Amino acid sequence: MIKAIALGVSLFLAAASASVAQEAPASGPASGAPGGVPASAPQSWQSLSPQQQQVLKGFQGKWDSLPPDKQQALTKGSQRWLSMTPEQRSGAEQRFKQWRALPPEQRQQLRQRWHEFKSLPPEQQQRVREQYKRFRQMPPERRQELRRQWRQMSPEQRRTYIHNLPAPAGAHRNPH
Repeated sequence: MIKAIALGVSLFLAAASASVAQEAPASGPASGAPGGVPASAPQSWQSLSPQQQQVLKGFQGKWDSLPPDKQQALTKGSQRWLSMTPEQRSGAEQRFKQWRALPPEQRQQLRQRWHEFKSLPPEQQQRVREQYKRFRQMPPERRQELRRQWRQMSPEQRRTYIHNLPAPAGAHRNPH
């Protein structure tokens, strides 16, 4: 059971590494080599804490052959994992199981959407987050109806709809 969880965590971290690699590196000694070494410099297995090595043990034999950005992403993911509460870890494991159950085409589509989201300006990302939060608070029947309407829209209608969403509280919309 422990091996299965450790393997699941390692796979979760590997799957998440593409999105994590785009984030700014965390400060502190575990985020890379000290002394101003660039974030893209390779990181030795021995520089990881014993806890990180335990979480990432599935990568130990191939750690030195991983690209530095992958090492950095996995290191950051292991830090995140170690900082989670047991409830958060359980939720992450559940989401990983759901992710692995998706067909490869759907996972690729979701990765593409994630990259598109990350390429949005921060104000638009915030607007999307707030709209998603509002959507999740709606009754299931209303969400289903909105999904049906969305599927019937053309790409142009969708762009217009998104552009006309209300701006987040305190934000100012660009008049362009």
